[in-house]
Amino acid sequence: MSTRFDRIVEDNAWCPGCGNFSILAHLKEALEEMGLDPLKTVVVSGIGQAAKTPQYMSVHMFNGLHGRALPVAQGLKVANPSLTVIAEGGDGDMYGEGGNHFMSAIRRNADIINIVHNNMVYGLTKGQASPTSQREFKTPVQIEGVHVEPFNPIATAISLDASLVIRTFSGNKEHCKAMLKIAIEHKGYVLIDIFQPCVTFNKTNTFKWFKENVYELPESYDPTDKVKAFEKALESHPFPIGVLYKSHSKVTLEDILRSECGMDERPLFLHQVDFNALRSEMNKYT
Repeated sequence: MSTRFDRIVEDNAWCPGCGNFSILAHLKEALEEMGLDPLKTVVVSGIGQAAKTPQYMSVHMFNGLHGRALPVAQGLKVANPSLTVIAEGGDGDMYGEGGNHFMSAIRRNADIINIVHNNMVYGLTKGQASPTSQREFKTPVQIEGVHVEPFNPIATAISLDASLVIRTFSGNKEHCKAMLKIAIEHKGYVLIDIFQPCVTFNKTNTFKWFKENVYELPESYDPTDKVKAFEKALESHPFPIGVLYKSHSKVTLEDILRSECGMDERPLFLHQVDFNALRSEMNKYT
């Protein structure tokens, strides 16, 4: 499916079969099907293979420091609330180097979508164990296997009363796209943790492994029940996927700033940009 978010690149750095390709395709199709404007969409990332995603999209992008996508994304949303802001990266980038920002972003509740490519390994830096690597997983560094319990981002987010917590699997196209659309539509901070295979550095948690170790939450499941949601977050092998938790009405960071600091809807610096005129001007150079 071709979309307005496609960007032709001559050299993609991902390995053939990498789950990043699926996530990129699902995200572009979700944005297209929802009718979002590429000129009003920003994807912010840090460092890593997953963090290269915005380089392969026709959107505004900011590629910053390792683990530092979330503070930039929050700043962009506050500066221009009309933008759709996505903070995107891998499990090492978001939960390791960016772990403190991850928790602070949940507490602040800016209206951003936090997409995490979770392949349970560090890809760009050649296969070390990441925060979500499973116990006994062997790497070139952890040669006797990982000895510590994996970080549980879902349980952490629910315990901090995140506005919306979702998990999905890159290999399930329809489910992944549906979850991305729910995340984009939601007002407030959204964690969407996406399981995906790393075909080069993780020979344990493969596409087949993820497919066999996830199950979709039933329609009867109530994501507003925090206790039940936390119980689900502790399940593994198989892991539940879907909307795991939805907090009761929470005020976003932007709304707090408007009510308490006198801000209005206008961008801090752009002051009601005419996007049609901007698009017309940009078309002269494409």
